[in-house]
Amino acid sequence: MNEVNKIYLDNNATTPLDPKVKEAMLPYMEEFFGNPSSLHIKGVEAMRGIEEARRKIAGILCVKSSEVIFTSGATESDNWAVKGATFAHQKSGNHIITQKTEHKAVLRTCQYLESKGFEVTYLDVDGEGRINKDELVDSITDRTILVSIMHVNNEIGTVYPINDLARACKNKKKDIIFFSDGVQALGKLEINLEGIDLYALSSHKVHGPKGVGALIIKEGVNIEKLIHGGNQENRMRSGTENVAGIVGFGKAVELMYEDFEVKKKHFEKLRSKFLEYLGDMEGVRINSPQNGILMTLNVSFERVPAEILLHALELEGIYVSSGSACSSANRGASHVLEEIKVPDEYITGSLRFGLSRFTSEKDIDFTCKVLKNKLKELRV
Repeated sequence: MNEVNKIYLDNNATTPLDPKVKEAMLPYMEEFFGNPSSLHIKGVEAMRGIEEARRKIAGILCVKSSEVIFTSGATESDNWAVKGATFAHQKSGNHIITQKTEHKAVLRTCQYLESKGFEVTYLDVDGEGRINKDELVDSITDRTILVSIMHVNNEIGTVYPINDLARACKNKKKDIIFFSDGVQALGKLEINLEGIDLYALSSHKVHGPKGVGALIIKEGVNIEKLIHGGNQENRMRSGTENVAGIVGFGKAVELMYEDFEVKKKHFEKLRSKFLEYLGDMEGVRINSPQNGILMTLNVSFERVPAEILLHALELEGIYVSSGSACSSANRGASHVLEEIKVPDEYITGSLRFGLSRFTSEKDIDFTCKVLKNKLKELRV
């Protein structure tokens, strides 16, 4: 393995912990170690850390602090949003609408609910992973209680106009709950949650620690609890909070939005350079839409199996992904790439490159140089 170049480009799966986040967390592992539910000073110190993190995230998302409920991560938040909303409103209906390219945490939760008597409409997508708004609205019936459309696709980077979609849904049926998985949008887009009732977040996608996330539950939205017990988190989600993790999450989100326009220009340069290199290579198909999220590039390479190419790059100290980390154990073709109709000769050779603010132009230069050489070797 190349010991000089250690280039991490799997940031959609997880991100390295920002040193400043680690620094913010350490006091809550050592000095401020108390249970935040305790009434003595040690508990008060821990609760102060949680509430400060809650205020930071609420301020950036322009929501109320009371609307930010901390969880163990996005999978819990997705499950809670979908199950909690449907169980709370099942007297009004039993119909859910989502799309075929949602994250598995949403799709498999919907499949579970089908086994409990709920009906689910799975919307088709076009070649860029987009749903048809008219088809979405036409799918709404008097029994529809929940619509779940992610904000940014985790595999190809498609950005969905969730505010416009939510508005259209509520114009058709006022009491619909609109949920969006915002995991791949946080820290990458300026987020507006107007009309969005429920919104899921994850810490480890924004250079924060693993094991912590949040569900935004707008004031007045009725949702059943998923975890019962001691009534923590505004009496909505029981269990002793991951204090250090929550503090780190708040710091990570704060750092992601500092000098946001500068960061955006950095990503524009990286993406442009990457696409320019890829344009000079033969047998390459870009699966990400042109106006997708700047940090995600899903690319297929003709006649080269993704797993072989991935490990060839790893030998040179370059780490990439062959798809969603949550689905890697399945070893099958990506459900997202199948739904956007990637041709058979390309679909098995697809890699996902996830950029971060720590990615440099030199990283892109070296990666593309190695990639070009490896393609020549592996295609012989």
